[in-house]
Amino acid sequence: MPHSKQPHRPSIPPDSIAPPPPPPLRLVPGELRGLECPPDESARLPSSPSPLSLAPSSSPRAPQPPPQAFQNLFVSPTTLPLPPPELLVKLQTVQADFAFFDPKPSDFHGARLLLKTYLDSKPWDLTGFIDLILAQTTVGTIVKLADDDEEEEEEGEGTAGDKTGAGANDDDDLFGLISVLNLGRYAEHRCIKDLKEYLLAVCSDKDTKKQLKSLLEEKASSVGLMVCRRFVNFPYELVPKLYDALFDEVSWATEDEPTQELRDSFRFKHYLLIVRMLERKIPAKHKAKNSKDDDEPIIYPKLEDEIFNELSSWSFTFPIRSEQSPQQETKNYKEMGLVMAVKAEAIPKFRKKLEALVSE
Repeated sequence: MPHSKQPHRPSIPPDSIAPPPPPPLRLVPGELRGLECPPDESARLPSSPSPLSLAPSSSPRAPQPPPQAFQNLFVSPTTLPLPPPELLVKLQTVQADFAFFDPKPSDFHGARLLLKTYLDSKPWDLTGFIDLILAQTTVGTIVKLADDDEEEEEEGEGTAGDKTGAGANDDDDLFGLISVLNLGRYAEHRCIKDLKEYLLAVCSDKDTKKQLKSLLEEKASSVGLMVCRRFVNFPYELVPKLYDALFDEVSWATEDEPTQELRDSFRFKHYLLIVRMLERKIPAKHKAKNSKDDDEPIIYPKLEDEIFNELSSWSFTFPIRSEQSPQQETKNYKEMGLVMAVKAEAIPKFRKKLEALVSE
């Protein structure tokens, strides 16, 4: 019987998550959302406030101060004290639960946001590529915020196979995805042809291009294109679990898929990855003598990509067009594409290294 993912809802420490901005605050006397403020007796609203008169007045009069009961609710902007920095940080973090789901067609728009720059600015069949990922439900994971309504529904029904729920905001809370596609199985799809053409065009080294072409053509039936995309505020604590889910499903698929052809399509010997990295514009040896800049020559936005690069059989970089303005911390870096080939036999070592890195 096929193995299936259960919705996984790990509890993540609030300080390790930087989710999207919270909804607007509701101001209630004696209470500010996210803070615990003792109620002020003088700021309570009267039980029977006098009705306001909206009739125009024939003679002007000086503005009247608010009633005593409202005076503590009106604060002049010039006299409002700024909260301490540590308080500002707490206001920007919330506790969130994440859940792992099988891909489904309704995740299309959320997946498109994650994959829109996968091949930089090249026009290609991105729609077809996303369709392949979402159609492969036995191997692949979508990560979203856990929906309380979905959790209650699952607990009420007690159905292990229904992992996706019926929430109304399926696309809005998609935080990451991971999958692996067999390049031989999908070789005739336009998106895979576009991807192969792109990779061969950006590879400038002659020897590396020869090895790349071998994986894309002769050995394609045993090569898995590993795709892992997530937003920057994705908790690092979940990254090992995300890869564990992928590689476990690959192993299960070699036994549980209904046909021998499908089972063999998940017996990968190589994995091909297309990721991004930041490379320092000016080599370290050219820095000024009095410079205190100790920046690394290479920064990996996804921590696991450094491990993949260490374990890769070969790799190459190529320039890409960055669509975002560099932050102050990365102004001395340029964004580069990185292609890596990793043998399947190196995956157990990768999983151990990743777990150790996140646990530090």
